[in-house]
Amino acid sequence: MPVRRPRPSFALAAAVATAAALGATALATTTASAAEVPLSGYELTWGIKQSYRSYVTGAAAGSFTATDGASQAAENGAFTFTAGTGTYDTTGHTLHLTFKGTVTAKSTLHGFVREMSDFQYDSAAGTLTADLVSNGGAKQQDVTLATVAAPTSQDLTNLATTLTGAAADFLGSPSYANAAGDPLSAVKPVSTTSPTPSAPSSPPPSTPASTTPSPTSTQSATPSTTPSDTASPSDTASEPAATKGEIADGTLTWGVKESFRSYVVGSVAKGRITTSDGAAQATANGVFTFTGATGSYDTDADTLSAAFEGAVNFKGHEDNGTYGLDLTFTDLKATLDGGSGELTADVTSLGEKSEDVVLADLKAGSTDLTAKDDVITLDDVTTTLTAAGAKAFGGFYQTGAELDPLDLSVALTADATLPSDDPSSTSGTGSSGSSGNSGTTGSTSGGVTGSTTGGATGSLASTGSDVPVTALGAAAAVTVAAGAGVVFAMRRRRAEATEA
Repeated sequence: MPVRRPRPSFALAAAVATAAALGATALATTTASAAEVPLSGYELTWGIKQSYRSYVTGAAAGSFTATDGASQAAENGAFTFTAGTGTYDTTGHTLHLTFKGTVTAKSTLHGFVREMSDFQYDSAAGTLTADLVSNGGAKQQDVTLATVAAPTSQDLTNLATTLTGAAADFLGSPSYANAAGDPLSAVKPVSTTSPTPSAPSSPPPSTPASTTPSPTSTQSATPSTTPSDTASPSDTASEPAATKGEIADGTLTWGVKESFRSYVVGSVAKGRITTSDGAAQATANGVFTFTGATGSYDTDADTLSAAFEGAVNFKGHEDNGTYGLDLTFTDLKATLDGGSGELTADVTSLGEKSEDVVLADLKAGSTDLTAKDDVITLDDVTTTLTAAGAKAFGGFYQTGAELDPLDLSVALTADATLPSDDPSSTSGTGSSGSSGNSGTTGSTSGGVTGSTTGGATGSLASTGSDVPVTALGAAAAVTVAAGAGVVFAMRRRRAEATEA
C-alpha cells in the first residue's frame, strides 16, 4: 500500500500559526507606551538559602536579627519584608516593588556581621536586589543577590531563585554562586477590614491563552492572591502525620502545555481534547486534573511516589476520518526525592502504546516534604520536557522546553480533606476545534495562542494579538520549516502504523 503523503497546506498552515504565536509577544512590546499604576501594601518572603541559615545558626554559632519592618519565621525560617511599594506597567505587564526591612546575620565565632536591606524585586529584569553592608564597611547599593524565575501562574508565589556571584562573595562562600536559593513570593495580603480597591477600577485587559500570569482582579492591578498565597512559612506548622506510609487519595493538576492545548483545538489542527477515567479539564480549554492517587510517602526522607487515575486524549488534523495527531496520556506518576523527580505516563500515539515514558523532569520549590492536616501539597512544580517526552510529542517541542507547572496534593489518611478547586470549573470533555471555541482566537494566525517561550521574558501577560506573518522575518522562516517537519512526521507515523 503506498504511503500517504501530507498535503502541503496542513504543514504550512500549522507552521505559520506557530510562527505567529512565537512573534506575538515580541512585536506587541513596541506598539504602545508604558502606562504605570502605583502599588502598595505588598510583602516579600525569601529565605536566602536554607543551608546558609543553618550554617549561621549552627556551625557559626550565630544568629539572625530582623528589624525595620522585616520578620523571620519560626525555627530559623524564611524572612518577610513589608510595606512593598512600586508600580505596575499595564503595557509590558511587569512590576517593580521596593520593600522595608533589614536582616542582619552575625557570628562572633566566625567574625562576620552581614546586613541586607532595601530589597527590590523587578519582574521585567527577573532580579532581586538589596543594599549590603559587610562588617561595618561601606554600603553597596542595589546589588543583585539573585535572579528570579519568571512567573508561570496567576500569582507571584514560590518563584525559583538562583544566587549570583555577588551574593556568594557577600555570604562568604564561592559555592553559593549559581546555586539555587530559596523560593521567593511577592504578594499583597488579602484585606479583612477594608474592601477599598488599591488600584484603578478598570484593570488591564485580560488576554487569550498565555503561559504567563495576567492581572485578573478588579481590586488590584497585579495578580490576585488567595489566603493560602499569603501564609508565612511559620503557618505551615501543624500536627504531623505519620512520617511514612501509604497515600490514601490525591489529585494532580497539570495542563501539559498551554500552547499545545490551543494548537490542538485551534483553526489549524481543528481538533478536540477529551478526558476520561477520572480525569477532567477546566473550562475554557484549561488544565487537567487527575484523581485517585495511590503510592507512598516518607517525609523524613523527603520522598514521594504517587500514581493517578485518568486519561487525556488530543486529536487533530482529521483527514477522511483519520487523524494526523492522536495522542493519549494515561497512568500519570509523579516521583520526588529531595525536591527533584520525574513525571511519567503511558503514551499512546497513533495507536502505538509506550509504557512509563518519562515525560518531564520535576523541580519543586523546596527540598522539604511536609504535611499539613494530613495532606502534602506541592504547588507550581516546574516541569521540563525530557528527550523521551519530546519524542512522545513527535518532535513538536525540543528537549528542555518548559511545560506547564504542576500542582499535587495527596492525603495521608482516609479522613483528610484535599484542597479542591471550584467543581464547576471542570468538565469531562475538552473543547472542540470549532469556530469561536473558547481558548482559541479563531484566526489562522492565532491558531496557537499560548507562548511557546514560557515566561522567560519576565512579562506578566502576553497580548494575544494577531501578527502579520511578514513581520516575523528570518525567525519565522526557521519556525515554518520546523513546523512542516512536525506535521509530516506525525502523518508519516500514522501511515506506517496503517501499513503495519
